[in-house]
Amino acid sequence: MNTNTYVYSFGAGESAGDASMKALLGGKGANLAEMAKLGLPVPPGFTLSTEVCTEFYNNNRAYPAELAAEVDAALAALESKTGKKFGDPANPLLVSVRSGSRASMPGMMDTVLNLGLNDDTVEGLATLSGDPRFAYDCYRRFIQMYSDVVLELEHGVFEEILGAHKDANEYKSDTELTAEDWKIVVDGYKRAAARELGRPFPSDPKEQLWGAIGAVFASWMNDRAVFYRKHNNIPESWGTAVNVQAMVFGNMGETSATGVAFTRDPSTGEKKFYGEFLINAQGEDVVAGIRTPRALTKAARLEMREQGLSLEEAMPDVFAELVAVYQKLEGHYRDMQDLEFTVERGKLYMLQTRNGKRTAKAALKIAVDMAGEGLITQDEAVLRVDASALDQLLHPTIEEGAVRDLICKGLPASPGAAVGIVVFDSEEAERLAADNVAVILVREETSPEDIHGMHAARAIVTARGGMTSHAAVVARGMGRPCVSGAGDIRIDMKAGEFRALGRAIKLGDTITVDGSSGEVLAGAAKMTEPELSGDFGALMEWADGARRMKVRANAETPADAATAVKFGAEGIGLCRTEHMFFDAERIAAVREMILADKEPTRIAALDKLFPHQRRDFAAIFKVMGARPVTIRLLDPPLHEFLPHTEEDCADVAKATGLDAKALLARSKELAESNPMLGFRGCRLAIVYPEIYDMQARAVFEAACDVAETGDAPIPEIMIPFVIAKKELDLLRARVDAVASEVFARRGRRIEYLVGTMIELPRAALKAGEIAEAADFFSFGTNDLTQTTMGLSRDDAGKFLGAYVERGVLERDPFVSVDAGGVGELVALACERGRKARPALKLGICGEHGGDPESIAFFEQAGLDYISCSPFRVPIARLAAAQAALSPRK
Repeated sequence: MNTNTYVYSFGAGESAGDASMKALLGGKGANLAEMAKLGLPVPPGFTLSTEVCTEFYNNNRAYPAELAAEVDAALAALESKTGKKFGDPANPLLVSVRSGSRASMPGMMDTVLNLGLNDDTVEGLATLSGDPRFAYDCYRRFIQMYSDVVLELEHGVFEEILGAHKDANEYKSDTELTAEDWKIVVDGYKRAAARELGRPFPSDPKEQLWGAIGAVFASWMNDRAVFYRKHNNIPESWGTAVNVQAMVFGNMGETSATGVAFTRDPSTGEKKFYGEFLINAQGEDVVAGIRTPRALTKAARLEMREQGLSLEEAMPDVFAELVAVYQKLEGHYRDMQDLEFTVERGKLYMLQTRNGKRTAKAALKIAVDMAGEGLITQDEAVLRVDASALDQLLHPTIEEGAVRDLICKGLPASPGAAVGIVVFDSEEAERLAADNVAVILVREETSPEDIHGMHAARAIVTARGGMTSHAAVVARGMGRPCVSGAGDIRIDMKAGEFRALGRAIKLGDTITVDGSSGEVLAGAAKMTEPELSGDFGALMEWADGARRMKVRANAETPADAATAVKFGAEGIGLCRTEHMFFDAERIAAVREMILADKEPTRIAALDKLFPHQRRDFAAIFKVMGARPVTIRLLDPPLHEFLPHTEEDCADVAKATGLDAKALLARSKELAESNPMLGFRGCRLAIVYPEIYDMQARAVFEAACDVAETGDAPIPEIMIPFVIAKKELDLLRARVDAVASEVFARRGRRIEYLVGTMIELPRAALKAGEIAEAADFFSFGTNDLTQTTMGLSRDDAGKFLGAYVERGVLERDPFVSVDAGGVGELVALACERGRKARPALKLGICGEHGGDPESIAFFEQAGLDYISCSPFRVPIARLAAAQAALSPRK
């Protein structure tokens, strides 16, 4: 039993911790303790817990008072286990000092090896090993590593000393240096360190130890670690542990080695032992690229046509023992393991095991294979695959290792990658695409009028806008890669070019867009097409069996609807009817309707739109069959459909025969200071009810048409931007009246629902009253986030990064729902709505419907369905299953 508060020992037959204690001991410390308990050959050591890190930062980088005594006691126990003494010139104990947070952060924090060496102990190591060259090689490594990590001296100073000595003696490789050479190098290193420090290099092993411990704790806040945590959602509060472990040496000659291994291929998931090693080397040599590592297995060596022997051939007994260890560890942890090992004079030691990082493709195969092998259950397999990572499998990506000539970087707004020529105008994009030319649409920002150009483009790049800007939302819905908010871009339409970071990219130049990383690249990068294997289908089937919430898609074209069905959507959760109005065939009638100053004229214009809308809905109903389709009636302000400048008005007048002056006057009349909160949504229909009448008639006529020859559609009419029950009462009455008239005339009744979008705080607060008039609520979390938090999703990108970085917000609220604010309104509306109407159907159709973290919140809130862009449907299906399988927080 561990009686210490902060320090936990492991190895040599006892371990104070185990694998369940990752939060306290970090992943490395917990797994070292677990391996020791399993009887595996682990060099003994001790772990300073993550609580020390927390107190270190809470107390102005001062340690807890008890820590020094606990470290001394653990060090004494380590001396007893190894039969060596720390700082003893005749029989020195040397240690490694490594970081280890609870989440794996490979290469992000600092490590020191061979600690405890000085001018006296190096002689003891030389005598004990019988190899002075080895001893002084260790000493120079220690000085260089300690100077870099702890003393923060420039790494290049030492490289220059070593390089100069090799050049003077015409040595090509480090392995050519003799013991005497290393002594000269060590002397040069110490003099350089003293010169830089203004004092001698530390020779007291205790001083060295505390310096290294402090450096590891300090590395928790280095730039690399902070960046990695930010991009992997690892909380700063977790802290890191520090592991102090007796050194074992892979650089003691031809019978010693060091290496890393994976129990399955981390790129493909194939069930084969995978990794590399170096003979006569220490751990950092494998990853530093100084020497070329060799394959572990003979089969891998032959496949890669390597000349040197594999570990399997060079050290068959060690290899056999390593295979037995990997099989034991994979069986014990029931997951693919990433191992680090050292061989010291023919004896194998295990230095680390952890769940291995893997590609999405590998994660999928490993999860399905392990379930098939009976190692894990199907539910566990569902939980093993990162839902967000499925994006890698659903879109083309840039080939690994491809040349990336970076032009600029923005936000990764919609995943996937595409190659095409630059165009700046939607009409041009559409014209070229019709001739099968691949185009990339580059704009300052997009608007609903760009919809045809966005559809024609292979990818979209915008200089402005955030992750939920118009461009981002529409691109995700279409499955187009998109980089938004690329603030370095300056578009010069007259010159026909854009500039970024000193480069000019002209109209017609070829570029590559990587929507997954937010990068815009020059030229045509090599691409990899997605492969949806049988493993994908199996995992999705298991996920569908585990989830509670239904998954729908946001779609407004038959093509989008077909994509959604292909990816497993169980309905449409948002069909935005305004996107249909921008089609070239009907925009003139829309503008005619807006210009009308009397109801009969307006109705006449709407009559021209009616057949188009009817065909739109019929085409979608045919694709969706008996699946529900939620149709949002017209939502945006009318001025969005009008030209805004005299020049544009003249062009439109010429093309349509409408009056240019009237167009401009009406555009100015409808212009608003804040259109997002203006004359839009149900407010349009309260003033001009004939607009929604026409749309409702088109929906019901189309449903009757389709029902005559196929499955009866299930339309769900959604009234947007409601703040009061009375609005819904008035508009529902008109929808019901239109339905009754159509059904009586057609002699057929179609089941339908009428509901509303909850996208304003007042609507959420008054949900109990509004539910009395609604069959369903669909939460529009994009606008609900804007109106609750006072943020514009198109402009907030300018400062949200700083808010997240400085801890004001945990993450971008347009990417993952703000559970404590916006989420509270969602939960409140659910509770009040269901209290008033127990059978009320609840869904979400904002962008958050495709975000796994938000989906977990919606599961707990009790929503019936989530809706997202078609290409995110598989992600939502998997995330919904994971939310259902995970314990409630």
